[in-house]
Formats: sequence, C-alpha cells, structure tokens
Amino acid sequence: MKILIKFILFTVLLLIIYLQQPALADTVNGANGAKIFSKNCAGCHINGGNIIRRGKNLKMKALKKYKMDSVEAISNIVTYGKNNMSAYKDRLSESEIQSVSTYVLSQAENNWPKQ
Repeated sequence: MKILIKFILFTVLLLIIYLQQPALADTVNGANGAKIFSKNCAGCHINGGNIIRRGKNLKMKALKKYKMDSVEAISNIVTYGKNNMSAYKDRLSESEIQSVSTYVLSQAENNWPKQ
C-alpha cells in the first residue's frame, strides 16, 4: 500500500512538473522575444507604433484590420517582409522569428503596456 501511495504521489509530481513546462518556455520565449524586438523592430515600431506608416502599426485594431492577428501571420511578414517592412529571414532564425512574433501578438493583446 505504501508503495502505491508513493507511486501515485510521484506520478502527480511529474504531472505538475510537466504541466509547468509550457509556462516556463513561454516566459523564456517572451523574454527572448522582447530582446529581439528591442534590437530589430523597436526602431520603427516603438511601443507597437509605426514611424513609417502610422496606420500600419502593431496595435490589435490594426493587426485585425490587416489580418495579422495571429503568430503565423506575424511570422510570415517578419520572415518575408512586405512593402516597407523588411524581410528578416536572413537575419533571424526560425525560433527567433517565432519568439518575436509571439511577443508582438501578446503585447498587442495587452495594449502594448509600457516596459
């Protein structure tokens, strides 16, 4: 009986640790995304704005209007660029593009809070 209880407790502990993994990964990716954004994007998109074309900013209203309100859509434009937006496929790795795209979407969802 004691072995069964220990086994159950051990299994529950492993399950808790496993379920925490995405949260830990999101924290790391969020910090990495913020760093990548600061280094590569903030020059034109400070606080989610756009110094080149005001209407094409990174605020949720504009992202929805231009159907850029998903990580996939943001990743695509970061990778390949479009119009005045430069392509970053030769400057950033796929994981960096994913991180910065996730960061941009989460900031937009939170109305670009001041850092």
